[in-house]
Amino acid sequence: MSRKTTIFLFYTGVAVVSALIIAAAVLTRSTFPGEKASQELIIDSGKTTPTDYFPIGRDLPAVNQDDQQVKLSDLRGKVWVAAEFFAVCPHCAVRNGSELREIYEAFKSDPDFHIACISVDPEEDKPEKLKEYAKVLGADTKNWWFLNAGEAKATHSYLEKELKFFGVRERSDPLDIEANGRYQHDLGFLLVDRNFNVIGKWPLADARSEEAKKRDPQMYERMKKELFDRIRLELAKK
Repeated sequence: MSRKTTIFLFYTGVAVVSALIIAAAVLTRSTFPGEKASQELIIDSGKTTPTDYFPIGRDLPAVNQDDQQVKLSDLRGKVWVAAEFFAVCPHCAVRNGSELREIYEAFKSDPDFHIACISVDPEEDKPEKLKEYAKVLGADTKNWWFLNAGEAKATHSYLEKELKFFGVRERSDPLDIEANGRYQHDLGFLLVDRNFNVIGKWPLADARSEEAKKRDPQMYERMKKELFDRIRLELAKK
């Protein structure tokens, strides 16, 4: 066998083995549930870009903190922020409550601005509890709703399928429930334009986490400024 033939066969063998290794790695990653879930979480954890907007197709009737019957479509023509919450969730109060309050203070004087917080625990969050929660945050019903949309399963389905929030998950560990509340839910904020389109998602609570700060110390401030700037931009459109 000539030297050229030997070298050719050697590198051909290396290429075949490399291809088999890569194929095995791809197959393993696609069939290992834990890895797949982790990758999806990382991909989905960022906000959607403003160009990736989608229209809200179905309406959502609900009762607000003043026990008034309202619908999300009542906000058509306004620029509004949508968020999930439930009244006894420690993260909603500590993380999202302060964030939403700051957004509210910045834009509450504009009659075309609104916030809608939808409870993921409608069985517990009756109007009287919603009213107490709103009072703590200084929310006026005219431009900040806390909503009970009825049956929990239907509400969760709407939030996930229509508004594209991450799926709500009910916790089962008593210690976990005591520390974090009954439900695990998306803490991101959606921004909706005057035409009833979701135009972006801003997970400010995630950006404030210690893990996020280690990855990118400026991400939170950058993301927050981007959200405020986008709200101003949308409000300027008449």
